[in-house]
Amino acid sequence: MNLSDVQLKADILNRLLRRHCWGAKYLPVDTLVRWVSKKIKKDGKRVESIIKQLVNEGYLILHKKGRTVSLNPARSKEIIEFIRRFMV
Repeated sequence: MNLSDVQLKADILNRLLRRHCWGAKYLPVDTLVRWVSKKIKKDGKRVESIIKQLVNEGYLILHKKGRTVSLNPARSKEIIEFIRRFMV
């Protein structure tokens, strides 16, 4: 499947949203990369760079020395709006 970077960001955020990973509830980055890379032709490095971009934009929060991520509850409305706008 060929997804643009924006669609890939929305997919990552949506996966975390469906699992209710807000604030103190987090998900390992390795697991997230494995799930998403199955969808986009085994491209784990691209997924990791997208996750880093989301952290820099403030949508995700890193935990446990960068090994886990969660959604930023302070930006919940923006995250939900972003997902609605760009999900395929």
